[in-house]
Amino acid sequence: MKSLLIAALCLFAFQAQAQDVVVYPFDGDFEDAAFAAESAIVGRGLNIEYTSHVGDMLNRTGADVGSTKQIFSAANIYLFCSAVVSRHVMEADPLNIVNCPYSVFVFEDENGVKIGHRNYPAGPMQEVQTLLDNIVKEALE
Repeated sequence: MKSLLIAALCLFAFQAQAQDVVVYPFDGDFEDAAFAAESAIVGRGLNIEYTSHVGDMLNRTGADVGSTKQIFSAANIYLFCSAVVSRHVMEADPLNIVNCPYSVFVFEDENGVKIGHRNYPAGPMQEVQTLLDNIVKEALE
């Protein structure tokens, strides 16, 4: 029972946090935005550990879960870490491990192409916030 309550609280916290994002419109198509985001990440010497093709997954599995709604025409999430930034924020508080890896997302929906990242709390995690915002702003140029 206790573990079920903890799981429910974690899910609630994730759902609430998932809405706390920074999103910018991208003037171009999805492929250009994806390339720009990847380039901005890799250009800082960071390694993209995983690319989640969430748009493809949602489009492929919609009918399987009883949905006909298309959420994104395309959407990717790029997961990566920074040894320097991660060390700083985890030396400040080892529980900041929960925020790693960091991510930048790109998606296209009926309102156009967007690039963004989640917001992080005040304090040491603002170093991550700055890193992500700089990556996204570079991708928008």
